[in-house]
Amino acid sequence: MKLTLVEKASLTSGSGTWHTTAVRDVVPALTLSDGPHGIRRQGGSPADGDALGLRRSVPATCFPPAVALGSSWDPALARRVGAALAAEAVALGVDVVLGPGVNIKRSPLCGRNFEYFSEDPHLTGVMGAAVVNGVQSLGVGACVKHFAVNNQETDRMRVSADVDEQTLREIYLPAFEHIVREAGPYAVMCAYNRVNGVHASQHRWLLTDLLRGEWGFDGLVMSDWGAVNDRVAALEAGLDLEMPPTGTDDEIVAAVRDGRLAESVLDVAAGRVLRLAERVRARPRHDTWDADAHHELAREAARASAVLLKNDGVLPLAPGLRVAVLGEQARSPRYQGHGSSHVVPTKLDNALDALRTAMDVTFAPGYRPDGTPDPDLEHEAVRTAADADVAVVFLGLADAEESEGFDRTSLDLPAGQVALLRRVAEACRKVVVVLSNGGVVSVAGWQEHASAVLEGWLLGQAGGAALADLLLGTHSPSGRLTETIPLRLADVPCHLHFPGSDGHVLYGEGRYVGYRHHDTLGTEVAYPFGHGLTYSSFAYSDLEVRETGGNEWQVEFTVTNTGERHAQEVAQLYVAFEEERPTRPRHTLRGFAKVGPAPGASERVRLPLTGRDLAQWSVERGGWRIEPGSFLVEVGASSRDIRLRAEVRTPGDGHVTPLTAMSTLGEWLAHPVGGRVLKERLSGAAAGLAEADPALLGLALGIPLIKFRTFGLGLTAQVVDDLLAAVRAGS
Repeated sequence: MKLTLVEKASLTSGSGTWHTTAVRDVVPALTLSDGPHGIRRQGGSPADGDALGLRRSVPATCFPPAVALGSSWDPALARRVGAALAAEAVALGVDVVLGPGVNIKRSPLCGRNFEYFSEDPHLTGVMGAAVVNGVQSLGVGACVKHFAVNNQETDRMRVSADVDEQTLREIYLPAFEHIVREAGPYAVMCAYNRVNGVHASQHRWLLTDLLRGEWGFDGLVMSDWGAVNDRVAALEAGLDLEMPPTGTDDEIVAAVRDGRLAESVLDVAAGRVLRLAERVRARPRHDTWDADAHHELAREAARASAVLLKNDGVLPLAPGLRVAVLGEQARSPRYQGHGSSHVVPTKLDNALDALRTAMDVTFAPGYRPDGTPDPDLEHEAVRTAADADVAVVFLGLADAEESEGFDRTSLDLPAGQVALLRRVAEACRKVVVVLSNGGVVSVAGWQEHASAVLEGWLLGQAGGAALADLLLGTHSPSGRLTETIPLRLADVPCHLHFPGSDGHVLYGEGRYVGYRHHDTLGTEVAYPFGHGLTYSSFAYSDLEVRETGGNEWQVEFTVTNTGERHAQEVAQLYVAFEEERPTRPRHTLRGFAKVGPAPGASERVRLPLTGRDLAQWSVERGGWRIEPGSFLVEVGASSRDIRLRAEVRTPGDGHVTPLTAMSTLGEWLAHPVGGRVLKERLSGAAAGLAEADPALLGLALGIPLIKFRTFGLGLTAQVVDDLLAAVRAGS
């Protein structure tokens, strides 16, 4: 079908808030919907919701948001959740699910952290790819977001994320790259912010050179809602679809007619919209889903995601105990964040009701529904705790404290809740704290008052029952931290830079994000990346690292359940470099496996390790670099609980940096050919530098060779040129 210029331009913007543009009766309008953890489908009339559908939408299963699902460290589970999202999308007439969000948790203050998986790009990429594969298994499109370097909400539509290329390549881009290469998402959503001064919506290097040219992405790039500033510049950069429409299609038509925009550019963008329509058109059709089964899947995912931070043996709750349940969040759960991901659930569990079905408990709300203190409610809670053997206190952040659109200013729990906890601890000897929060909260000021701490994150609509399952011990906790819990906000690597000012935020901490910073410097933390307890214990043994090819290895080890209960362990593989003066993060996560051998049984774990896992991005080379030498393979239960180590050697990638006249004397001497040529061709004072005293030699090694021409050593420009020619001939 041949489209007119006007029709092609219309395809590159939506026809409304949630729909692309139909063309005649040939190209259908596609329906888009927010859906990182649930389908937020607006109803058919204005009465069914506001323009964005934030206040009211069609009921759908609210699965655990990414902050929780990521903590499951279970890609197979994430894929099942993605497939369930797709089943509901099909039933609700949704063609493209706007998710998952895979931005890195640079700061625990980011107001949207509840939508993101981790501070680590490897874990984020693996979990994100699993969700995409699940969604697209039923022919529904997944749209990975927000591309790229969108790590704060403050000034999000204007701020420039100023970040160096090595940090981009090693921290903020790998999750997107992995998902594109491994899962083939139908769409990618560009971010609001600028990247090094250029709006992401019109950043050609990001959208075309990198995403399509280098990674091979063959899908559609759409804008975040309202992210386009210049329609023509965005199209030229590689943005295919503006959402929602701004009524500026005529700008595209005019730009083509007056020669400012090549029609071929428009043809490519319109063609990508057509291809997306073809991809989703073949999906299966049904108009309902099994709501009960999806609720049970949400409960399973929630159970797998909560992280037991601390336990002195009070958990699981023993039968016959007098238990006081305290805190309004026990009966009025906070189960998701606010903003564009807000879902109307099909049903909603709460922990209080779930606990009451299994045992006799007393209850007192302790604080008001908005989380603020109330002296009368606090006094009632303390009195209730005094009559109990164990007090289970539900604490957390209120809806108004974290949301899309703004960042937090503190890591602290509400002061009134901490005061309540302290009074309860004085009245009852055993206290269990259950947390509900979308971003990390500080535990340093109050956890000494708790016998156990269960981090519940935001667990979706079945989270209440899932928490009861864990507290009662019908299931063992198996979640692990995907982000470090610092002792103080000042310990966060980006603390001095976040969230920036004057329209810029400097990523001055570079690659040292999260545990990469804390573990490299040995900073004391409250709980490290990867940490989590359970109701059993596990031993690691028999580490074997077997070379399977050039810079490829198979890492094998055994995990044994040494306890008496069924439980799961998350075995983590790190690559480590021991350097007296660090030139890279101390170690980085490169693989993981969630295993669950029965009590007394063992399971053999096999994980691959590749050259890319050892590589650093070289700005000079414009590519990945593997340096020859030794490194450590580390296997453990967290980034600071390493159980097994093995030293391995790599030959590197064989690359030798070319010498130039501006290469230093040290670089010449270290070069396999240059060092020999230099010593053979030079004599007198220049050659004697190699035997000079340490102070003089240390000074000389850092001087570019050509600069020695000024020191009367006979190193003229011609001599340097001759040396370079000899190196080229001998290489």
